[in-house]
Amino acid sequence: MKKMLMTGALLAAFHAQAQTDDLPEPVKQMEKQGITIIKPFSAPGGVQAWLGKYQDTGVTLYLTPDKKHVIAGYMYDEKGNNLSEKLFNDELYIPAGREMWKALDQAKGIKEGSDQAACKVVVFADPFCPYCHKFWEQAQPHLKDKSISLKTLLVGVIRPDSGRYAAAVLASDDPQKTWQALESSAGKTKPALPEKTSPAAFKQIQYNQQLMAQLGANGTPAIYYLNKDKLLQQIVGLPDPEQMADLVACK
Repeated sequence: MKKMLMTGALLAAFHAQAQTDDLPEPVKQMEKQGITIIKPFSAPGGVQAWLGKYQDTGVTLYLTPDKKHVIAGYMYDEKGNNLSEKLFNDELYIPAGREMWKALDQAKGIKEGSDQAACKVVVFADPFCPYCHKFWEQAQPHLKDKSISLKTLLVGVIRPDSGRYAAAVLASDDPQKTWQALESSAGKTKPALPEKTSPAAFKQIQYNQQLMAQLGANGTPAIYYLNKDKLLQQIVGLPDPEQMADLVACK
């Protein structure tokens, strides 16, 4: 599935709780029910309102004129446009996605393609994931024509020994060459397993898996890119032709 990323983990990482000392009592009661108040905003019609979040989603609160009651829900205009959803995207999901992209962009990984590529792509991959291998094959022509660049963050989730082989790739003299040999041979040219796993490689795999969990991905390949509109996009699983076309076009 390809989607603009909007996970609760992103929201938790991006937004601190607003100062709540001066909140009206009905709004304070919403905090007691588990809603985190983020900021006030001016709603249409002069209504006092607050942006918050509850678990994995944004929430808007609207104070009644008597200041004794609060309504939690969506606000629509006369054309049926969901004004609350736009607020969630503009204030929560889009900024949080851009912050998470910074973490993806800074993460150490196996890089392929040109630094001048039109679209940077990051993928979480397991050495024994068949769909990761198919995606790698699909990406090769687009790496060559500089449509995309690819950074692979290795994880160990498919087999009990996935982590050991991922670590062996990262600890090799040339991780990029070792990974390309593994992928181009459809998994037949495996790296030799050292007697002891490199602590640095093990730490990197742990970090990759934590980052993948923060993004809400539960399988590989988990593919991410920041599109031309600077929105973080997610594809979990092998991209279908339409998803692949969007990725290459950075849509």
